[in-house]
Amino acid sequence: MGQKTLGEFEEVVLLIVAILNGDAYSVSIISEIDERLKRDVSLGAIQTVLKRLENKGLLKSVFGEATNVRGGKRKRLYEITTDGQQLLDQTRAQRNSLWEAIPRLSFELF
Repeated sequence: MGQKTLGEFEEVVLLIVAILNGDAYSVSIISEIDERLKRDVSLGAIQTVLKRLENKGLLKSVFGEATNVRGGKRKRLYEITTDGQQLLDQTRAQRNSLWEAIPRLSFELF
């Protein structure tokens, strides 16, 4: 897999794609980020990070079926790859390790 790293927004998008489990497309990702994180994200920002994650091999995409609701236009559906899942697992383990390393007293001072 190499030494791939995730930016904060990339991590959020990968997590949301995993949560949506087969129904992840630009608009559903934006909606999920808004609902879960109360964070406004533009379509352009999502499309940019999806393309970057796909280029890194962390996501893959396929076109869904054309629908009348979308005027015959097909959705590009995203799913997390094995490399993407492994990197999320690694990132989670690293974050947990850092949280666990904070002495208890550090929290009691505030």
